[in-house]
Amino acid sequence: MDVLVTGGTGFVGSYLCDELAARGHDVTAMARDPRSADFDREVETVRGDVTSYDSIEAHFEEIDCVVQLVALSPLFKPDGGDEMHFRVHRDGTKNAVKAAETHNVDRFVQLSALGADPDGPTAYIRAKGEAEELVEAASLDSVIYRPSVVFGDGGEFIPFTRKLATPYLTPLPGGGKTRFQPIYVEELVQMVADGVEGTVTGPRAETDDEAEEEEEADPHIGNTYELGGPEKLTLAEVAELAWAAKRKPVSVVSVPMSLAGLGLSLLDAVPGAPMGSDQYRSLRFDNTTSDNAIEVFGWTSEDLTTLQSYLNVTDAQFAEA
Repeated sequence: MDVLVTGGTGFVGSYLCDELAARGHDVTAMARDPRSADFDREVETVRGDVTSYDSIEAHFEEIDCVVQLVALSPLFKPDGGDEMHFRVHRDGTKNAVKAAETHNVDRFVQLSALGADPDGPTAYIRAKGEAEELVEAASLDSVIYRPSVVFGDGGEFIPFTRKLATPYLTPLPGGGKTRFQPIYVEELVQMVADGVEGTVTGPRAETDDEAEEEEEADPHIGNTYELGGPEKLTLAEVAELAWAAKRKPVSVVSVPMSLAGLGLSLLDAVPGAPMGSDQYRSLRFDNTTSDNAIEVFGWTSEDLTTLQSYLNVTDAQFAEA
Protein backbone atom coordinates (compact mmCIF):
# COMPACT_ATOMS: atom_id res chain seq x y z
CA MET A 1 0.00 0.00 0.00
CA ASP A 2 1.25 3.51 -0.83
CA VAL A 3 0.74 5.68 2.27
CA LEU A 4 1.24 9.43 2.56
CA VAL A 5 1.70 10.74 6.11
CA THR A 6 1.27 14.49 6.46
CA GLY A 7 3.35 15.75 9.35
CA GLY A 8 5.33 12.56 8.93
CA THR A 9 8.59 13.91 10.36
CA GLY A 10 7.04 15.00 13.67
CA PHE A 11 6.92 13.13 16.97
CA VAL A 12 4.03 10.74 16.26
CA GLY A 13 4.66 10.86 12.51
CA SER A 14 8.20 9.52 12.67
CA TYR A 15 7.10 6.55 14.79
CA LEU A 16 4.11 5.87 12.53
CA CYS A 17 6.16 6.01 9.32
CA ASP A 18 8.62 3.49 10.75
CA GLU A 19 5.76 1.22 11.87
CA LEU A 20 4.08 1.33 8.45
CA ALA A 21 7.37 0.73 6.64
CA ALA A 22 8.07 -2.23 8.94
CA ARG A 23 4.72 -3.66 7.85
CA GLY A 24 5.82 -3.56 4.23
CA HIS A 25 4.10 -0.39 3.02
CA ASP A 26 5.63 2.23 0.74
CA VAL A 27 5.61 5.29 2.99
CA THR A 28 6.04 8.96 2.12
CA ALA A 29 6.39 11.55 4.89
CA MET A 30 5.32 15.06 3.99
CA ALA A 31 6.53 18.05 6.00
CA ARG A 32 7.25 21.73 5.60
CA ASP A 33 10.92 20.97 6.19
CA PRO A 34 11.64 17.28 5.55
CA ARG A 35 15.33 17.80 6.26
CA SER A 36 14.49 17.14 9.92
CA ALA A 37 13.44 13.56 9.10
CA ASP A 38 14.89 10.80 11.27
CA PHE A 39 13.65 7.31 10.42
CA ASP A 40 14.85 3.82 11.23
CA ARG A 41 13.21 2.40 8.10
CA GLU A 42 13.15 3.33 4.43
CA VAL A 43 10.75 6.28 4.18
CA GLU A 44 10.55 8.77 1.32
CA THR A 45 10.19 12.46 2.21
CA VAL A 46 8.55 15.32 0.32
CA ARG A 47 8.06 19.00 1.04
CA GLY A 48 4.54 20.33 1.54
CA ASP A 49 2.54 22.66 3.77
CA VAL A 50 -1.09 21.64 4.37
CA THR A 51 -2.08 25.32 4.71
CA SER A 52 -1.04 25.78 1.04
CA TYR A 53 -3.07 23.50 -1.25
CA ASP A 54 -0.83 23.95 -4.26
CA SER A 55 2.19 22.76 -2.28
CA ILE A 56 0.60 19.41 -1.37
CA GLU A 57 -1.82 18.42 -4.13
CA ALA A 58 0.67 16.62 -6.39
CA HIS A 59 1.91 14.42 -3.55
CA PHE A 60 -1.52 12.72 -3.29
CA GLU A 61 -1.28 11.18 -6.76
CA GLU A 62 -1.34 7.33 -6.75
CA ILE A 63 -1.68 7.24 -2.95
CA ASP A 64 -3.84 4.52 -1.39
CA CYS A 65 -4.13 5.99 2.11
CA VAL A 66 -3.48 9.41 3.64
CA VAL A 67 -2.78 9.83 7.34
CA GLN A 68 -3.36 13.42 8.44
CA LEU A 69 -1.08 14.10 11.41
CA VAL A 70 -0.20 17.77 10.99
CA ALA A 71 -0.97 19.54 14.24
CA LEU A 72 0.03 22.32 16.58
CA SER A 73 0.66 21.62 20.25
CA PRO A 74 -2.20 22.44 22.64
CA LEU A 75 0.34 22.87 25.43
CA PHE A 76 1.69 26.18 24.14
CA LYS A 77 0.20 29.29 22.58
CA PRO A 78 1.06 29.07 18.85
CA ASP A 79 2.97 31.77 17.02
CA GLY A 80 0.29 33.88 15.39
CA GLY A 81 -2.22 33.30 18.18
CA ASP A 82 -5.06 30.84 18.67
CA GLU A 83 -6.35 31.48 15.13
CA MET A 84 -3.43 29.33 13.94
CA HIS A 85 -5.22 26.27 15.32
CA PHE A 86 -8.00 26.85 12.77
CA ARG A 87 -5.58 27.60 9.97
CA VAL A 88 -3.58 24.41 10.55
CA HIS A 89 -6.07 21.89 11.99
CA ARG A 90 -9.26 22.89 10.17
CA ASP A 91 -8.04 24.52 6.95
CA GLY A 92 -5.07 22.16 6.65
CA THR A 93 -7.42 19.19 6.93
CA LYS A 94 -9.74 20.78 4.37
CA ASN A 95 -6.85 20.97 1.89
CA ALA A 96 -5.75 17.41 2.60
CA VAL A 97 -9.29 16.10 2.14
CA LYS A 98 -9.67 18.04 -1.12
CA ALA A 99 -6.39 16.64 -2.49
CA ALA A 100 -7.38 13.11 -1.42
CA GLU A 101 -10.74 13.40 -3.18
CA THR A 102 -9.11 14.84 -6.29
CA HIS A 103 -6.81 11.85 -6.58
CA ASN A 104 -9.35 9.21 -5.53
CA VAL A 105 -7.45 8.15 -2.42
CA ASP A 106 -9.05 5.02 -0.95
CA ARG A 107 -8.74 5.84 2.73
CA PHE A 108 -8.22 8.89 4.96
CA VAL A 109 -7.00 8.46 8.55
CA GLN A 110 -7.27 11.49 10.82
CA LEU A 111 -5.42 11.94 14.11
CA SER A 112 -7.69 14.22 16.11
CA ALA A 113 -7.74 14.82 19.87
CA LEU A 114 -9.67 13.62 22.87
CA GLY A 115 -12.59 15.98 23.46
CA ALA A 116 -12.60 17.36 19.90
CA ASP A 117 -15.77 19.44 19.58
CA PRO A 118 -16.70 22.36 17.29
CA ASP A 119 -18.31 23.96 20.36
CA GLY A 120 -15.51 23.04 22.78
CA PRO A 121 -13.87 25.30 25.36
CA THR A 122 -10.54 25.93 23.62
CA ALA A 123 -9.48 26.98 20.14
CA TYR A 124 -7.49 23.76 19.79
CA ILE A 125 -10.48 21.56 20.66
CA ARG A 126 -12.86 23.55 18.42
CA ALA A 127 -10.48 23.44 15.46
CA LYS A 128 -10.00 19.69 15.89
CA GLY A 129 -13.78 19.24 16.06
CA GLU A 130 -14.33 21.23 12.86
CA ALA A 131 -11.60 19.20 11.15
CA GLU A 132 -13.42 15.98 12.10
CA GLU A 133 -16.61 17.31 10.52
CA LEU A 134 -14.74 17.91 7.26
CA VAL A 135 -13.41 14.36 7.22
CA GLU A 136 -16.80 12.85 8.03
CA ALA A 137 -18.50 14.87 5.27
CA ALA A 138 -15.95 13.88 2.62
CA SER A 139 -16.50 11.23 -0.04
CA LEU A 140 -13.71 9.13 1.48
CA ASP A 141 -13.51 6.00 3.60
CA SER A 142 -12.17 7.40 6.84
CA VAL A 143 -11.04 6.48 10.35
CA ILE A 144 -10.66 9.07 13.12
CA TYR A 145 -8.51 8.70 16.23
CA ARG A 146 -8.89 10.79 19.39
CA PRO A 147 -5.93 10.07 21.69
CA SER A 148 -5.23 11.56 25.08
CA VAL A 149 -1.74 13.01 25.62
CA VAL A 150 1.03 10.95 24.01
CA PHE A 151 4.39 10.26 25.62
CA GLY A 152 7.62 8.68 24.47
CA ASP A 153 11.16 9.52 23.37
CA GLY A 154 11.07 12.82 21.51
CA GLY A 155 7.68 13.83 22.91
CA GLU A 156 6.92 17.11 24.67
CA PHE A 157 4.56 15.99 27.45
CA ILE A 158 7.21 15.16 30.05
CA PRO A 159 9.54 18.11 29.20
CA PHE A 160 6.52 20.44 29.30
CA THR A 161 5.46 19.09 32.69
CA ARG A 162 8.95 19.70 34.07
CA LYS A 163 8.81 23.29 32.83
CA LEU A 164 5.36 23.87 34.26
CA ALA A 165 6.04 22.15 37.60
CA THR A 166 9.41 22.76 39.17
CA PRO A 167 10.91 20.29 41.68
CA TYR A 168 10.71 20.64 45.45
CA LEU A 169 7.96 23.29 45.70
CA THR A 170 5.68 24.04 42.76
CA PRO A 171 2.45 26.05 42.42
CA LEU A 172 -0.14 24.38 40.17
CA PRO A 173 -3.58 25.67 39.10
CA GLY A 174 -6.24 23.96 41.20
CA GLY A 175 -3.57 21.90 42.92
CA GLY A 176 -2.84 20.04 39.68
CA LYS A 177 -6.05 18.00 39.81
CA THR A 178 -6.65 17.99 36.04
CA ARG A 179 -6.50 14.37 34.89
CA PHE A 180 -4.77 12.88 31.86
CA GLN A 181 -4.65 9.39 30.37
CA PRO A 182 -1.19 9.23 28.78
CA ILE A 183 -0.68 6.71 25.99
CA TYR A 184 2.71 5.46 24.83
CA VAL A 185 3.57 6.54 21.28
CA GLU A 186 4.87 3.14 20.15
CA GLU A 187 1.56 1.53 21.10
CA LEU A 188 -0.58 4.32 19.68
CA VAL A 189 1.03 4.06 16.24
CA GLN A 190 0.37 0.32 16.11
CA MET A 191 -3.34 1.08 16.54
CA VAL A 192 -3.21 3.83 13.91
CA ALA A 193 -1.40 1.49 11.51
CA ASP A 194 -4.23 -1.01 12.01
CA GLY A 195 -6.63 1.73 10.90
CA VAL A 196 -4.56 2.24 7.77
CA GLU A 197 -4.65 -1.47 6.94
CA GLY A 198 -8.08 -2.41 8.25
CA THR A 199 -6.47 -4.96 10.55
CA VAL A 200 -6.31 -5.86 14.24
CA THR A 201 -2.79 -6.77 15.33
CA GLY A 202 -2.61 -6.13 19.09
CA PRO A 203 -1.33 -8.76 21.54
CA ARG A 204 -4.89 -10.04 22.16
CA ALA A 205 -5.85 -10.15 18.47
CA GLU A 206 -7.47 -13.28 17.08
CA THR A 207 -5.30 -15.87 15.38
CA ASP A 208 -5.19 -16.04 11.59
CA ASP A 209 -7.44 -19.11 11.64
CA GLU A 210 -10.07 -17.34 13.76
CA ALA A 211 -9.94 -14.26 11.54
CA GLU A 212 -10.36 -16.37 8.39
CA GLU A 213 -13.38 -18.11 9.88
CA GLU A 214 -15.16 -14.82 10.56
CA GLU A 215 -14.14 -13.12 7.28
CA GLU A 216 -15.34 -9.79 8.61
CA ALA A 217 -15.36 -6.62 6.54
CA ASP A 218 -12.95 -3.83 7.40
CA PRO A 219 -13.61 -3.20 11.10
CA HIS A 220 -12.49 0.43 11.21
CA ILE A 221 -14.00 2.41 8.32
CA GLY A 222 -16.43 5.07 9.51
CA ASN A 223 -15.40 4.81 13.16
CA THR A 224 -14.11 7.42 15.59
CA TYR A 225 -11.93 5.91 18.32
CA GLU A 226 -11.10 7.47 21.68
CA LEU A 227 -7.81 6.13 22.98
CA GLY A 228 -6.05 6.46 26.32
CA GLY A 229 -3.36 4.74 28.28
CA PRO A 230 -3.75 2.26 31.14
CA GLU A 231 -4.15 4.83 33.92
CA LYS A 232 -5.64 8.22 34.67
CA LEU A 233 -3.16 10.56 36.36
CA THR A 234 -3.55 14.05 37.73
CA LEU A 235 -1.18 16.77 36.61
CA ALA A 236 0.33 16.68 40.11
CA GLU A 237 0.96 12.93 39.80
CA VAL A 238 2.55 13.37 36.39
CA ALA A 239 4.82 16.06 37.83
CA GLU A 240 5.79 13.80 40.72
CA LEU A 241 6.65 10.97 38.32
CA ALA A 242 8.56 13.26 35.96
CA TRP A 243 10.77 14.54 38.77
CA ALA A 244 11.03 11.17 40.55
CA ALA A 245 12.82 10.00 37.40
CA LYS A 246 15.36 12.72 38.14
CA ARG A 247 15.48 11.71 41.83
CA LYS A 248 13.89 14.99 42.90
CA PRO A 249 10.76 15.40 45.06
CA VAL A 250 7.77 17.62 44.32
CA SER A 251 5.52 19.37 46.80
CA VAL A 252 2.46 20.95 45.18
CA VAL A 253 1.03 24.28 46.30
CA SER A 254 -2.51 24.85 45.05
CA VAL A 255 -3.16 28.08 43.12
CA PRO A 256 -6.86 29.02 42.86
CA MET A 257 -8.10 28.46 39.31
CA SER A 258 -9.48 31.99 39.16
CA LEU A 259 -6.07 33.45 39.99
CA ALA A 260 -4.32 31.17 37.51
CA GLY A 261 -6.86 32.17 34.86
CA LEU A 262 -6.22 35.85 35.48
CA GLY A 263 -2.47 35.42 35.24
CA LEU A 264 -2.56 33.38 32.04
CA SER A 265 -5.15 35.71 30.46
CA LEU A 266 -2.77 38.62 30.99
CA LEU A 267 -0.17 36.72 28.99
CA ASP A 268 -2.43 36.87 25.92
CA ALA A 269 -1.22 40.43 25.38
CA VAL A 270 2.46 39.51 25.77
CA PRO A 271 4.16 38.77 22.42
CA GLY A 272 5.98 35.46 22.47
CA ALA A 273 4.46 34.30 25.77
CA PRO A 274 4.41 30.47 25.77
CA MET A 275 0.99 30.15 27.43
CA GLY A 276 -2.27 32.08 27.60
CA SER A 277 -5.95 31.88 28.43
CA ASP A 278 -6.51 28.92 26.10
CA GLN A 279 -4.03 26.86 28.11
CA TYR A 280 -5.84 27.90 31.30
CA ARG A 281 -9.16 26.74 29.85
CA SER A 282 -7.60 23.40 28.88
CA LEU A 283 -6.74 22.81 32.56
CA ARG A 284 -10.39 23.14 33.53
CA PHE A 285 -11.42 19.81 32.00
CA ASP A 286 -9.96 16.29 32.18
CA ASN A 287 -8.23 14.72 29.20
CA THR A 288 -9.54 11.20 29.82
CA THR A 289 -11.96 8.81 28.16
CA SER A 290 -14.82 6.78 29.59
CA ASP A 291 -14.92 4.65 26.41
CA ASN A 292 -11.34 3.56 25.70
CA ALA A 293 -11.32 1.76 22.34
CA ILE A 294 -8.01 -0.06 22.76
CA GLU A 295 -9.72 -3.47 22.86
CA VAL A 296 -10.91 -2.94 19.27
CA PHE A 297 -7.26 -3.21 18.26
CA GLY A 298 -6.50 -6.26 20.39
CA TRP A 299 -5.14 -4.49 23.48
CA THR A 300 -6.10 -4.38 27.15
CA SER A 301 -4.92 -1.98 29.85
CA GLU A 302 -2.58 -4.67 31.16
CA ASP A 303 -0.78 -4.69 27.79
CA LEU A 304 -0.09 -0.96 27.74
CA THR A 305 2.97 0.86 29.00
CA THR A 306 2.45 3.02 32.08
CA LEU A 307 4.13 6.39 32.40
CA GLN A 308 5.83 5.15 35.56
CA SER A 309 7.37 2.13 33.85
CA TYR A 310 8.47 4.23 30.86
CA LEU A 311 10.27 6.61 33.24
CA ASN A 312 11.80 3.66 35.17
CA VAL A 313 10.42 4.99 38.45
CA THR A 314 10.02 2.42 41.22
CA ASP A 315 7.07 2.45 43.61
CA ALA A 316 9.42 3.53 46.38
CA GLN A 317 10.71 6.47 44.34
CA PHE A 318 7.17 7.51 43.45
CA ALA A 319 6.13 7.31 47.11
CA GLU A 320 9.01 9.60 48.04
CA ALA A 321 8.18 12.15 45.32
